[in-house]
Amino acid sequence: MKRMLAVAAAVLACSVMGASAQETSMSFFVTSANPGKGGDLGGLAGADAYCNTLATASGSTGKTWRAYLSTDAENARDRIGAGPWHNAKGEKIADDVASLHSDNNNLTKQTALNEKGEVINGRGDTPNRHDILTGSKPDGTAAPETCGNWTMGGAEGAAIVGHSDRTGLDESAEAKSWNSSHTTRGGCTQEAFKSTGGDGLFYCFAVD
Repeated sequence: MKRMLAVAAAVLACSVMGASAQETSMSFFVTSANPGKGGDLGGLAGADAYCNTLATASGSTGKTWRAYLSTDAENARDRIGAGPWHNAKGEKIADDVASLHSDNNNLTKQTALNEKGEVINGRGDTPNRHDILTGSKPDGTAAPETCGNWTMGGAEGAAIVGHSDRTGLDESAEAKSWNSSHTTRGGCTQEAFKSTGGDGLFYCFAVD
């Protein structure tokens, strides 16, 4: 009888640990690289597919991933599920959409990790890569600048970016915004993104 109780307790403990691990498994990351065509991500479908590819390559399976990007027809905040979201180290980013777009989120240079669990270079690092493509206003709704709804990778167009390290040239709300800091300049090429402190990276969230 004692042995049966011990086995039952061990099974229960494993179940609890498994549930906990599942709850805090990676459901948010910054892409470690741009797909290769600057602002031309293949539209939202291409960006979503890239998120899924990177997640799978990192060992994360069983989730559906969406890029945090807005277009003329869709808001980034409406694409990413209900939350909560955790980074590759299990650290909580936000409980829900409302907290993500408030001062209560936990997005910092140390927590806005890529799918490999690595910190993204920020202001003061070489090279600076903190400009993250979003095409969004602070509340996660669409801004006008989206590199042609993420289909333009040439010298025309622009995109709104946020700062993954929440740091900029000053102490303004825009400089510290993770999703809506400023507009890129010089077009939607990879080179143009690098000129303002970016690398064509974007955020990915698991919707389930």
